[in-house]
Amino acid sequence: MVHVEESLQIPRDFEGFGEEGFDPQWPNGARIAVSFVLNYEEGGERNVLDGDPFSEPYLWEKGASGGYKEGRHVNGEQDFEYGSRVASWRLIRLFKEFGWSFTTYAVAFALKRNPKFAKALVRDGHEIACHGLRWLDIWDYSLEEEKEYIKQNILILKEVSGEMPVGAYYGRGTPNTRAIFPEVWKSVGGEFLWSSECYNDDVPYWIDLPWEKELPEDKREGMLMIPYNYDCNDGKFHMSPGFGSSVGETYEQYLKNTFDCLYREGGRIMNIPLHTRIIGKPGRSEALRKFMQYISGKPGVWVTTRRDIAKHMRQKFPYKPDGAWQTPV
Repeated sequence: MVHVEESLQIPRDFEGFGEEGFDPQWPNGARIAVSFVLNYEEGGERNVLDGDPFSEPYLWEKGASGGYKEGRHVNGEQDFEYGSRVASWRLIRLFKEFGWSFTTYAVAFALKRNPKFAKALVRDGHEIACHGLRWLDIWDYSLEEEKEYIKQNILILKEVSGEMPVGAYYGRGTPNTRAIFPEVWKSVGGEFLWSSECYNDDVPYWIDLPWEKELPEDKREGMLMIPYNYDCNDGKFHMSPGFGSSVGETYEQYLKNTFDCLYREGGRIMNIPLHTRIIGKPGRSEALRKFMQYISGKPGVWVTTRRDIAKHMRQKFPYKPDGAWQTPV
């Protein structure tokens, strides 16, 4: 049963910024911010060896076959292991070649099982953000259980990487998840800069938190949202409708089309969600490389992390209630 805490619910917004839109005024006059996001989940997925009732059926090369109940699905396990053993390092090398940084949505148990990769992420300037304690649905968690789940996610990532995460995307949480991030971060002495539990825009934006309405304006903090997406997600290689299991050219062209539109409009974020075990396969990584080569030749492209997008927004458009933040300082 899903537990919904009514006091934590954030209202829907169908209007957004309207016809005029919002210009985040990217640094150095950039036309577009490009955010590559690596979902690191290998070792945090469902597995009977970790006490789960069945093996992981989702987002692997033969995912349509489903998981095995009460038994190991060795083929599935090893597809995930390819992501951690091989593909993770292929992607590290690829981004080092271009000199670009990405944000890692890190499942805590997964990254803890590959500490060398965690250290390499920090070494190369990549951001590590929270993506769950494990890669599981937590719809039936109580509010207190969920707070503890998030807390342990933060603490394990700090332990394994040496850095305190400042942002989060769960994607498999409850209707309360995004609302309790700031509270949990404060409880462990961390600073929460951004949430990506949203898909409804091409620009970052602040939201008012309903439970702060009774506070004086200078005590309200709001929450900065950096929208994510599904349409450019490499997970669509294993979804229907999607890119097709092995059609890298379709993926490459879709990324180029998306970039061209957002670049022409200006003042947008392009999200490129990746998974080591998916995009890190040789044929697909070549499609990604070709896209990276394509945008590397364009002027005014800011390839950055979500952490740095958040820092820009907080400096240029610090939070003010009721939409007053849209006037830059």
